[in-house]
Amino acid sequence: MASPKKASRRRRPIAASKEVAPDAPSGRPMTGGPAALQVVSPIPPPDPEVTERAARRRFTAEYKLRVLRQADACTGTGELGALLRREGLYSSHVTTWRRQREQGSLAALSPKKRGRPAVPPSPLARRVAELERENARLSQRLQQAETIIAVQKKLSEALGIPLTSGDGSC
Repeated sequence: MASPKKASRRRRPIAASKEVAPDAPSGRPMTGGPAALQVVSPIPPPDPEVTERAARRRFTAEYKLRVLRQADACTGTGELGALLRREGLYSSHVTTWRRQREQGSLAALSPKKRGRPAVPPSPLARRVAELERENARLSQRLQQAETIIAVQKKLSEALGIPLTSGDGSC
């Protein structure tokens, strides 16, 4: 036996949602008519431009000493935090700078160069580089001379001219 078909219902379009408080009256008419649709603009695509990488901050020794003097003068509750927020610093900065100051080296307060230390060139490095350049130049001239000799041999074979060296041997 065939089952009776369900009555098809027409779906009404859903109105664009507005953030409304639950107790506020809705903007829809009370009758059962369709609600007005709102046109929502599409989300703009993200900006493909890559932002520049922020440069690492470097603090001078004078700046570090000035901030440390101000931090040491902070006695009230929250004064140190206000100083750090105003200067855009972290408490770890002050801790590290205090440790460096206690070591007594003003040079330690200046920014350090990052990366591997530069290796001083050995006294023979310049001579080795010079000899390598000369070797490369002579190798190129040798390759050129061998190419010229090979072309001369092929040309003499094509023309039927026998090659003889300058000392009389073949």
